[in-house]
Amino acid sequence: MELVNLFTIGQQTLSNEEAGLIAILLGFIPLIFGCGFTLIIIAGMWKTFEKADKPGWAAIVPIYNVIVMLEIVGRPLWWIILFLIPLANLVVSIIVFNDLAKAFGRGIGTALGLLFLGFIFWPVLGFGSAQYQGPVASQD
Repeated sequence: MELVNLFTIGQQTLSNEEAGLIAILLGFIPLIFGCGFTLIIIAGMWKTFEKADKPGWAAIVPIYNVIVMLEIVGRPLWWIILFLIPLANLVVSIIVFNDLAKAFGRGIGTALGLLFLGFIFWPVLGFGSAQYQGPVASQD
């Protein structure tokens, strides 16, 4: 018994092998876009860290990049624990991104952009005209 094939082009039904190949190729499209967005975010974060006189390579090191971001905005390092708590990490992310935007002379719009559209706003912050003005948060 042959499987029913859902892929048709015009009046031609594709073979199972052809349909499988198309399905695999279509599965790679989100992967390629995801990798592209990730590279754009990393490049923007790298330049942003360098503007704040921090090592740019820290952008690619998990957890350490959050520590560097906390140093840039002036928050205490124990806040890294807050990033590990579900729901609290969302609130802390908003606060840190707001502080980061302020540290570069930007407002809440940039903070929300970093949170929701990072692939656009990280490069804008890193490659744009924003200058690092120092930590804005007081050490708690």
